Amino acid sequence: MAGIQVKSNGQVLEIVLDRPKANAIDSETSLELNRVFAEFSMDACHRVAILTGAGNKFFCTGGDLKELDAKQGDVDYGKNGFAGLTHFTGLGKPVIAAVNGICVGGGLELLLACDLVVSSCEARFFLSETLIGNVPFLVSVQRLLHRLPRNVAMEMLYTGRQMTASELATYGLINSVVPADQLRSAAYELAEKVIAAAPLAISACKRASAVVEAMSVKQVAEFDDAESLEFFNEVMRSEDAKEGARAFVEKRPPTWRGL
Repeated sequence: MAGIQVKSNGQVLEIVLDRPKANAIDSETSLELNRVFAEFSMDACHRVAILTGAGNKFFCTGGDLKELDAKQGDVDYGKNGFAGLTHFTGLGKPVIAAVNGICVGGGLELLLACDLVVSSCEARFFLSETLIGNVPFLVSVQRLLHRLPRNVAMEMLYTGRQMTASELATYGLINSVVPADQLRSAAYELAEKVIAAAPLAISACKRASAVVEAMSVKQVAEFDDAESLEFFNEVMRSEDAKEGARAFVEKRPPTWRGL
């Protein structure tokens, strides 16, 4: 595949960015990632995806600047956005970013599109767009402002300030920081915790977060009153919901069917 490796490991789909030397993503790789994430969204085999970079130096350095220059910025990254993820608002399954190294520009935007983040303690993070006369995607600016204090987010946007994994973890942007040699196992451990939960409930939580994230509390309450989030009701009526209650009473692990 163009610039990526895809590995199936049980219910986990591992996607590895592999474009030496810095894992920059060109249009061909982005279109391939669009296809992979679209297939992941629909397949019945995989519950969680882990996205990481090859090697131990770079997670992703964003878009391929040589291509951007040659095409004067007119690059088609695909229907669901850069790397098939930044604009994929309909994805109903969790994606875990396992950040193995430098995460810059579009790489950080890609991280912001993921649901959970595990990072090597050696990783570094910054937005380089304004330093090269560019700007991030608007959806990435919105995500950054939601997940960091505004002054910290604006400093990153304005100055390209570099942040460590530990710094971003203090703001809640990163779930856990581990030694480099423990990164993959930490990502899989987190994936298994997600897989232990009911698949319909996980999907509903992801869909709900996309719906309510930009709403006021009043708007969300009105949604609840009107029962507008029908997929929540579907979960509550599901066989998995009944199984979860039975398993709790019977003090045993539940067996999820996704029904």
